Amino acid sequence: MRTGLIAKKLGMTRVFNDAGQHVPVTVLQLDGCQVVAQRTLEKDGYTALQLGAGSRKVKNVSKAQRGHFAKAEVEPKAKVAEFRVPADGLVDVGAELTADHFLVGQRVDVTGTSKGKGFAGAMKRHNFGGLRATHGVSVSHRSHGSTGQCQDPGRVFKGKKMAGHMGDHRTTVQSLEIVETRVEEGLILVKGGLPGSKEGWVLINDAVKKAAPEGLPMPAAFRMPAKAEEAAPTEEKVATEAPVDAADAAEASEE
Repeated sequence: MRTGLIAKKLGMTRVFNDAGQHVPVTVLQLDGCQVVAQRTLEKDGYTALQLGAGSRKVKNVSKAQRGHFAKAEVEPKAKVAEFRVPADGLVDVGAELTADHFLVGQRVDVTGTSKGKGFAGAMKRHNFGGLRATHGVSVSHRSHGSTGQCQDPGRVFKGKKMAGHMGDHRTTVQSLEIVETRVEEGLILVKGGLPGSKEGWVLINDAVKKAAPEGLPMPAAFRMPAKAEEAAPTEEKVATEAPVDAADAAEASEE
């Protein structure tokens, strides 16, 4: 059991396979998906990884969240989610997960928030057939018909399929195929459509109903960010890379 990823849905396009057939794909982008915190059995009672993706302005982040991200030494994230993992599946805080976490041909489960449709009738919401077009039916051609009973039990059962709010709920599509991964660009191409609108966040996990392929990176495919002290050049390095001519130094001192 491995951690999943947080990705941004960019939209849909198509790619061509070796046989020349086009395959419709959804393009997912890994926008700075980093480990923000670890949940351990000793401290929290369970083991999990908290991931963050995207970026937010500091002014739009609460004081508690700023402290949480500062402790992990990561930038404030726009989306945060937890993934349950075993103890040997934990990854160091600050690690950035990469697109080669999933393999080409692997099956994954993708979870997102479906598009909201507002108030919809029974025919659009539940694919009802509607009432007859003639033979006494007037005005109510697209209605859902009777919903309850007579005297016994004399009520409408909970969960009855009726008109109401459609969409805008958590949806999971299972066993989708990974068509291509582009590590340098941070892109994952998944076959078919996914729930949610463009620029929406989705969660990608290994499929629960399909066997995992061999060669998966364990516990994850990630890279550690360069430390600030390593990125900043030292005084000795600057002196060796940019030597100062003695004559120039003498002229500068006279001035």
